[in-house]
Amino acid sequence: MPQAINNWQTDQNSGQGKQPKPQYRSAFRILSSYITPHRKTFSLVAICTVIAIASELFQPFLVKIAIDDNLMAGNNDFSSLLVICAIYLGLSLSGLLFTYLQNNLLQDAGQSIVAKIRKQLFQHITKLSMSYFDKTSSGSLITHVSSDTEAVNQFFNQVLLTLLRDGLTLVSILVMMFYLDATLGLYCLLLLPIIALIAIAFRSFMRTTYQMARTRLSRLVAFVAENLSGMSLIQVFHQQKAQAELYKERNEDYFKANVREIRTQVLFNRTFDLLGNLTIAFVVWTGGKAVLGTTIEFGVLYAFITYIRQFFQPINAITQQWNTLQSATVAVNRIWGVLDIEPEIQDSAKTVKVDYESVQGRVDFNKISFSYGNGSPIFRGLDLHIRPGEMVGIVGTTGAGKSSLMSLLCRFYDVQEGSVNIDGNDVRNIPQADLHRIVGLVQQEPYLYAGSIIDNVRMFDESISREDVIQACEFVGADQLVSRMADGYDTKLSERGSGLSAGERQLLSFARIIVFRPKILILDEATANLDSQTEQLIQRALQVVSKGRTTIVIAHRLSTIMQADRIIVLSHGTIVESGTHAELIELQGVYEELYRHSQGEAAASIEAPEAQTIP
Repeated sequence: MPQAINNWQTDQNSGQGKQPKPQYRSAFRILSSYITPHRKTFSLVAICTVIAIASELFQPFLVKIAIDDNLMAGNNDFSSLLVICAIYLGLSLSGLLFTYLQNNLLQDAGQSIVAKIRKQLFQHITKLSMSYFDKTSSGSLITHVSSDTEAVNQFFNQVLLTLLRDGLTLVSILVMMFYLDATLGLYCLLLLPIIALIAIAFRSFMRTTYQMARTRLSRLVAFVAENLSGMSLIQVFHQQKAQAELYKERNEDYFKANVREIRTQVLFNRTFDLLGNLTIAFVVWTGGKAVLGTTIEFGVLYAFITYIRQFFQPINAITQQWNTLQSATVAVNRIWGVLDIEPEIQDSAKTVKVDYESVQGRVDFNKISFSYGNGSPIFRGLDLHIRPGEMVGIVGTTGAGKSSLMSLLCRFYDVQEGSVNIDGNDVRNIPQADLHRIVGLVQQEPYLYAGSIIDNVRMFDESISREDVIQACEFVGADQLVSRMADGYDTKLSERGSGLSAGERQLLSFARIIVFRPKILILDEATANLDSQTEQLIQRALQVVSKGRTTIVIAHRLSTIMQADRIIVLSHGTIVESGTHAELIELQGVYEELYRHSQGEAAASIEAPEAQTIP
């Protein structure tokens, strides 16, 4: 867990130094493929935006008409003022209605797109080969599924709406100002270079403060998660005070970065406010002189001042969305970096259709050679043949290649040379869906999902009846566990089955494998974490389950495989011994030494000398 957190933190911090420059064009091109199916919705959003903007910008123009054509002209026609008031009210209601529709339509389309991306990304990750997960931390993948997709979500919630609404508003305000008075419009147009310089000056500084705050937040979160996962260790060694001091330092670093970010935003906003106020003062002075000289009307000056106030709002909004736009474009490229990865293990173009009911369960490792990536070879020409219905135990020291052998049979990896066959069919030619139905795997650490016991045993497959699940649990002895629970088989388990012992979780995983009835059963250190009583229960169930089914047992505790038809002893990827338990004991080789160690004889022989060295 700490390593995953550190990897996640490193992934988060990668933007500090050599962060790739966002590829805006490619990011927009990628998102456009998702926008296309919603083009009608986005067209309606554009229409609603135009109407909402028009409703808002025509309001000052109506006031200008009321001032110049009625009040200043001395016209006492109250009916025309009532008409103007009614139109003003109608424009206000229209702006409210179409802004509401615009936001809801955009949210509906945007959330649909983001949900589709999340689903596509998750499904793609589950199809990637095990070699990808060997090289990629789970923390970085979690970041892709959560943080990166959330950045895309902010693009639709904030950036797209700002670019569309505020961009059109800015252009419309300029048009209205030039329509009212071209001279004052030109004066205001001179502000654009000044605004651009301020935005550029603040942009780099704002990006730095934003990244600093996000980085220190990720460090704080990683520190908390790491401490929570190792809380028992912290309490045993009385590290609460020391860890609290370390947390205080990280919390203060984040506090300072956050305050700096807020100060930068406030300074940026107030700078724009100051520039806006100076501009209004300039327009009042210039326009006031023109009104006194009867060059322009007073209503025009009023409308101009109102538009100037509105002029800085969209510019400020667009500039503030720069960091969000940058984060979204980087996130899109990171997501598609994952989606572009092709699984190394894929179904062959010429697959062999295997009849599940006719599978006998013969397994052949034909002179296989295999290594992980560019590492040293695990197997060099290993040859192993397992008969249908045979129970084979595989033992050996750590690193001998026991689990690698099973990974090749499950086709988590492909051999570099030779072949792995089931009933004469190369596993590379069997569709993976069929292969994983034929081969069942029970690992040392069983994984349980958040859900009921019924759903965990049948893996949420509604086609498997409740009665079959109950029968499987009774078969392995898990019914005693379930009967102690308040809701029985409907008891909700938390993630990873916390609250259950390792043996109880393993019993449920055994029931799961029985429900799916594989033709070939692999137990990969499946009894390593079981107590003696539970192990005996599993062994009794295993004797019945293995009948008529090819069973391969990778065992650390040799008591699990003493009754096997054949025991294979691996050492450095090579078969060094093979035979029954009695034959191998009589041989007095590697297996006999492993068995002697498992019985505690070796420990007894060194206990006295070692005891003298213990202080």
